[in-house]
Amino acid sequence: MISSDAIGLYIHVPFCRRRCHFCAFYLEIAQPDRMARFQSALLREIALHGRQEFLNGRSLHSIYVGGGTPTSLPTEYLTTLLDVIRTTWSTSPTTEITVEAHPSSVTFDDLTALVKAGFNRISFGAESMKDQDFLSIGRFGRVRDTATAVHESRRAGFTNINLDLMYGLPGQCLQDWIDTLESLVILEPTHISCYALTVEDDTRLAQDIARKVVLPPDDGLQIEMEAAAEHVLAEAGFTRYEISNYAKPEYACRHNLLYWTDGEYLGLGPSAQSYLAGTRFGKIADLESYMNALDNRLLPITDHTILSTTEQQRDALVFGLRLLRGVPRLISRAAERDRQVSELLMKGLLDSDHDRLWLTPLGRQFADTVAETLF
Repeated sequence: MISSDAIGLYIHVPFCRRRCHFCAFYLEIAQPDRMARFQSALLREIALHGRQEFLNGRSLHSIYVGGGTPTSLPTEYLTTLLDVIRTTWSTSPTTEITVEAHPSSVTFDDLTALVKAGFNRISFGAESMKDQDFLSIGRFGRVRDTATAVHESRRAGFTNINLDLMYGLPGQCLQDWIDTLESLVILEPTHISCYALTVEDDTRLAQDIARKVVLPPDDGLQIEMEAAAEHVLAEAGFTRYEISNYAKPEYACRHNLLYWTDGEYLGLGPSAQSYLAGTRFGKIADLESYMNALDNRLLPITDHTILSTTEQQRDALVFGLRLLRGVPRLISRAAERDRQVSELLMKGLLDSDHDRLWLTPLGRQFADTVAETLF
């Protein structure tokens, strides 16, 4: 159970060595001078937020460094970043501190330095364990890099290791997906995230599909793949606790649970989002504008929205339904969504008892539709 006082910190690192064909995140290709200037701006952003006491003296429940590929930055940037964060805000021995990494972008020395600095959870973007799957999505590296990265991470001292996977990749069949899952289980991670490939506008993947270079995702096949993931991972001792996430006991991602349980979080870096005191706001999704604002000692905040009580309860309902345990019924009533909930119950997308409301297996396949209906 997450305390109502819990608060998280998210840092968006907008750099990668190469953009994968499916990626729609805000980022640019890593260049030393741009990364150095970003690091200076980010430390200035921390200082400005620290002076404004956005966290109201609360200690950080979680810190999550994502992107992009955070390990595109020199390792000393990441260790300095964590030192400055912990100097600015208080943490506790139980604070979950995650860094995302590409399996090909870290060495044993890097991993050792990250553990020594205080990072205690690492998340690798494995995507697949079949080399041929990398070609159609523009992914660099080899699948054997994932096994090496997991082994070296454990040797360096990481005990909490997540692996991200995607399914429904161009040319991927059901058996390929099952093989990938079984290959990952052998590596003994504590957490696995499985995301259905989606085609985002203005990506290389969308262009390739439009030109018929690759086939679009097959919805029926993705449903089979989702069912296979649940079966294979349950057999391996993982519990599915959210639509896309599976964890060994006690290893559910504490930071992401904040998003799904109406928790509060502060986002740093270009395009990062925040939710504090009933207010949602974002940071400018443009690195140059972000850095220029901070050069002038200004927080690069945009899209500042104060939510009404009903809007806060609506968001708690929509995000909370991503959890397999669902949400208390009183949240749906407080959010004034009785008509929409009744409609979704009749369609078999939601189920309920006296106390709770949750997505059915069919509802999980159409979670976006459920969210749109409740909004």
